[in-house]
This record gives sequence, C-alpha cells and structure tokens, in this order.
Amino acid sequence: MSDAMLDWSGAEDDARAITDAWAAEGGPGGAIVLFDRDGERAALAGGLASLEHHLPFTPDTACRYASVSKHFLASLVIAERAPELHAPLGALLPLSAALATVEVGRALDMTGGLPDAMETLWLLGVPPTAALDRHALLRFVSRFPATNFLPGAEISYSNTGYRLVQAAVEQDGRSYFDALHTRFLAPLSLGICLPEDWSEPVPALASGYWHDGGPWRIGQYGLHISASGGLAGSARDLATWAAALLADRTPVQGLLGRLSAERHLEDGRGTGYGLGIARTEIGGRHFLGHGGSLPGYKTHFLLNPLTATGVALVSNREDTVAARACQRIMGALLGFAMPSPAGEMLHQGLFVTDSGPFWLKIAESSATFLGAQEDLFDLGDGHTTSLSAHLPVRLRNEGEAIAGEIGHVARRFHRGHPDPMLTEDWSGRWRAKAENMEFEIDGTRMQVGVGPLLQTIDLEPIAADRALTSRSDRGPWKQRACLWMRDGELRLVTNRSRILHFVRQA
Repeated sequence: MSDAMLDWSGAEDDARAITDAWAAEGGPGGAIVLFDRDGERAALAGGLASLEHHLPFTPDTACRYASVSKHFLASLVIAERAPELHAPLGALLPLSAALATVEVGRALDMTGGLPDAMETLWLLGVPPTAALDRHALLRFVSRFPATNFLPGAEISYSNTGYRLVQAAVEQDGRSYFDALHTRFLAPLSLGICLPEDWSEPVPALASGYWHDGGPWRIGQYGLHISASGGLAGSARDLATWAAALLADRTPVQGLLGRLSAERHLEDGRGTGYGLGIARTEIGGRHFLGHGGSLPGYKTHFLLNPLTATGVALVSNREDTVAARACQRIMGALLGFAMPSPAGEMLHQGLFVTDSGPFWLKIAESSATFLGAQEDLFDLGDGHTTSLSAHLPVRLRNEGEAIAGEIGHVARRFHRGHPDPMLTEDWSGRWRAKAENMEFEIDGTRMQVGVGPLLQTIDLEPIAADRALTSRSDRGPWKQRACLWMRDGELRLVTNRSRILHFVRQA
C-alpha cells in the first residue's frame, strides 16, 4: 500500500473523536499519537492528567506504560545476548526445582507456565495494594513449588518471567534501567523512566483514575512492578520508540523482527506471542503490538510493518479500551473494518469441563476462562475467536457443548448440573503449609483473612467438585477464582495461578 493510499486524515478523525469525548466529559483522558517510520504524523490529547489540579493531558504527559514495558526488557536481552534465550533460569538464579528448568525464552513468551506473582498473592489474601518491595517478591516467586503447566505445553499470561529475567540481568550488580537508558533511551532522547514503586515521584505523571459508577478514584498498586510493567513515559515517547523500531535504525536495528519472531510450543506449533510483542491479524492485515493495564492506566501500541505505520495510546482512566481504540484507528488508516462481535454465536451461560478446575462463562461477545476475560469476534469461519495472542480463544458450539481451543489447548465444555451441591467434605479449616495461609468453609461460605481484613466470601457451586469465589479488595480489578476438590485436597485456581493446594486441618 502506497503512502497515497493511507488515510491519515480519517485515522486522525477517529483519534480526535476519542480525545474530544474525553475533553467534553471533563474527567481523565489520554493522548494518541499516529506515526510512520519517519516519525510523528499527528498527536492529539484530551481530558485531564490531574483532576485535583485540573491539569490538561497532553502528548507529553507521562503515563504508566504497564505491560507495554515488557518488550523493552526483551530488547535489552536480545541486544546484549545476556542472558541467552535458551539458558535455564536455574543457571542464572537460585530457584525452586520446578522453576529452574524453565528457559529464559519461555519465561518471556508466556509458555513457561510460571505462576503470576500478583495473582498468586491475591489468592493468598494479599491484595494488589499491599506494599511489597522487589526483594520480598523475588523471594516469594523463587520458591514457587510448581509451574501452572509443563513448559511449552500452552500459553498463559504471567508477569513472573519478566521479574526473574530482570533479576538475572542484574546479577552482576548493574541496574537494568541504567543499561536500558544507556543503550536505547538516551540515544533516542526518550524521557522514559522506571520508578521503583507506585510511591516514587515521576515528572509530569498523570494520576490514574477508576470508578465503579460513583466518583472517580485514584488507582493504587503496592507491589514492586519491575520490568514486567514498571516503565513510565509519554505517548510521544512511545511513538518515537516504535517509529525507530519500524525504521530499523540505530540503536534498535534488527530488534523488531527478533521481538516478533514466531515462538513455538514443545509440539512445534507456533504461537502469536513473541518476546513482549504480540502478533495478530485483523482485516487481512498483520499487526504487532502490546497493551498494558495498571489501576487507572491503560496503554497500547499497534504497528503495521507492511506500511511502516502505527498508533500509540496512553490513558489515565480505567474504562479506556485501548486495544480496540488502536485497532479502529488503524482500520481507518488502512481501510478495513473491525470484525463483528460474536454476539450470541455461542451458547450463553456457565460451562465446565468433565474434570479439572476448568470453567468457562459466555456472556454475549465475552468469554471468561478461569477468571481471565477476552472479547470474542466472528471471523466468518463458524468459530468465535479472540484477537489476543496471550489468551488465544477459538470456540464453537458442538450440540449443547462448547469446544475448541483456549491457550492452544483443546478443551470441551458442557453445562454443569443445574443445581450443584457441595458435600460436607468441603466444610472445615484448610491450610496451605508452605504459604502459611488458612481459610474456613462453612456450607457455601468461605472466611479468609485476619483481624479487620477478615472477609466472608460466598461460594458459587458450579459442579460437585468445583465452586467459584469473587473478590475485589477496593479497586478496579476483580478476581474470580475456582476452588477445586481433588483427592481430599482443595486447590485454589485462576488462569494465571494454578499451584495452591490446601489440606484439611484437624
């Protein structure tokens, strides 16, 4: 497609409609930058960076990049060849036996089966707002007794691999961010920084906001966020970086192809997730990009290598659907329409597998698998499909069942018993010894926590051996977990953490 065939005006109009809506509302907002390999083509912003001080959001306002940060770490690993992608993590760090065999490449491409740190802590009753430094978190994840699945067997999102690889990069006492800044950021004159935690001041940083139908609230996050999601910078910084990747120029020459190269499962099948970069096809076009989310912040960038064009979006409001916004803008630029939402192509409601903790909820165009949610689209081949590389979903109805693949694993779901009951075996006190965590079940109620943090959580039975829990802990995120009874033990499971086992206490 020649430059004359690119509709920059139409793409800018779509972007302006988003930023104008933020401005008209008078609440939080964000910025959107359109660019090609030669640099910026348009920059728009709307809404407020600070509700408290009524500061406008601009293309130079800093925002937390969240998981967009991931491919920066992968870039440094590729550029310095340290550590090697095929090196086992256990050769670089003192780790449990289960984690030690996971290769660096699998830790970065989401096929390593590494349990997610935040998700596991939350299952143990430690909310995301709890303050934990890098050392406490590294000790915690280093002792994980198992992986979620055999490395290379499937794909499931986890931040833990990036935390561990950062620790490996820093084994010789150097700073990951200093190395990143020297090699990439300073030569490109980027103002990107890596705050150590949520409380560290960041120049020109927008506050992040969320609401639950009431007034806006400031998002909070306590855990050290590491290279997995810790970078902060502006939309203009992100666009400048991405344009350099597209142009394949110094100091990032050769990186984009390596970051986005197809990775493979153990059986040889390719996945859509590279090294901190996701690949997807929309409207017959191939795209590279990644999104990010922290409480009150949403980010995304999307590149079309064929035309060397892209869009970067940063926002300080939780309700921004950043990926869809970028896809629509690129659709206007390149002249394609987004696929139709799946609607009610699939049977609606709650489904379970014959065995294991696996469950699936279908609500119109949305699928929730083990608590992880993705939008579904109709690509015209009889299946509903997510556009996600880190949670690929491809499902269709088979009679009264739903079957297909999730995470590149074949799965078949059926409706559970219409009125499942939990047996008396569930009631009692349960303990995970290694994590020193206990909870008590009385009928269909679960009590967890201590002192003022004690919570009573209703259990929703979905099968004779499974019940769902739900918690939010005063924030924009909700955790939907499955309690699974197996061989006299209870296991507490989400898609990103499947390793917690509890035994009954006398």
